Amino acid sequence: MDLNISEEEKQAFNAKGEDTVRIADDSTEYEIIIIDPGFYSWLNSIAKPRGYYSQHFLENRNQIYVINWNQRVLNPFRYDSNLYEMQIDYQSNIDYGYEVNYKLYNYFLYFQRKYRQRLGPFYPRLN
Repeated sequence: MDLNISEEEKQAFNAKGEDTVRIADDSTEYEIIIIDPGFYSWLNSIAKPRGYYSQHFLENRNQIYVINWNQRVLNPFRYDSNLYEMQIDYQSNIDYGYEVNYKLYNYFLYFQRKYRQRLGPFYPRLN
């Protein structure tokens, strides 16, 4: 899969700064913790800024990505269990807020680009 990864993005993938990102909205009780070196740097240097996508867009994409992610977690003989370790409990009838959806969506982009995976029908591009 040719993703056209820039040198700047490669550097973000390999960044050795913070390796834990808390995905939460302080007004809700929902939280996801991502421990993946490079994601924090990538989120702050490569990802589109907050407000670029609508919450509706993010929710729709996240729903598709979560379904595919969870199917891979449940199929460790077919998909690398080191990449797909835990299921994500994401329900379409819950409003997780913009921040949770924004960071989760961007993690899925980061993950697909860094590990050369494809979690849905969409090409994991940055534009």
